[in-house]
Amino acid sequence: MCTSIVEIVRASGAGKGSDGWFDLTSAVVSYDHPHHALLEEAINIDFVNPALGPGARVAVELTLGSAKELSAALAKAIEAAELVESERPRGT
Repeated sequence: MCTSIVEIVRASGAGKGSDGWFDLTSAVVSYDHPHHALLEEAINIDFVNPALGPGARVAVELTLGSAKELSAALAKAIEAAELVESERPRGT
């Protein structure tokens, strides 16, 4: 059964695909059938740059539990990074 759960966000950064590093422009997060993981459903994350063609893609397929742990770890790292950034002197 397809869930039709899809979120697309802009993403600035870099990903490493089969042809090396490329600039990312977006991330697609879905809950659907994975292509490679042996799971009924998975949280699928694709970091992409559509302008560079299908090779500019980094894909991850996670169990729901692993995705929850990743989400919590991201939240903690982001909170810590924001604290570090807030304490940095700003150029005037």
